[in-house]
Amino acid sequence: MNVRTDIRGIEDIKKLVDDFYRKVAQDELLAPIFNFRLSTHWGPHLEKMYLFWNAALFGVKGYIGNPFSKHATMEVEEEHFERWLEMFDDTVDLYFEGPVAIEAKRKAAAMAEMFLRKIKSNKGNSTKPVL
Repeated sequence: MNVRTDIRGIEDIKKLVDDFYRKVAQDELLAPIFNFRLSTHWGPHLEKMYLFWNAALFGVKGYIGNPFSKHATMEVEEEHFERWLEMFDDTVDLYFEGPVAIEAKRKAAAMAEMFLRKIKSNKGNSTKPVL
């Protein structure tokens, strides 16, 4: 039986991120996009995701970047974001439960919604700034 705890720190974040992106890299819908963009750069991407989620959930400094900028030019649709979010939530729920786990899912949903809205907006107006 899998005893679930809340997300408590960087080791739990690594477990979540590693398992989630392992699944993404094998997913029929998402793998082509992520494997094309990251190809041999999965390691640096995972390291950046550890820092991002550590900052997002615990306020730990270390993440530097603009999450949307890397996604702005991707050819993705609503179905991709829905699948990404479904897989993220499933991975959180597999290992964790509690207030921080709920917050991780809430932040992921908000981020997916914002990214999709910006991407749709940018497609509709090519003269609009990306950021």
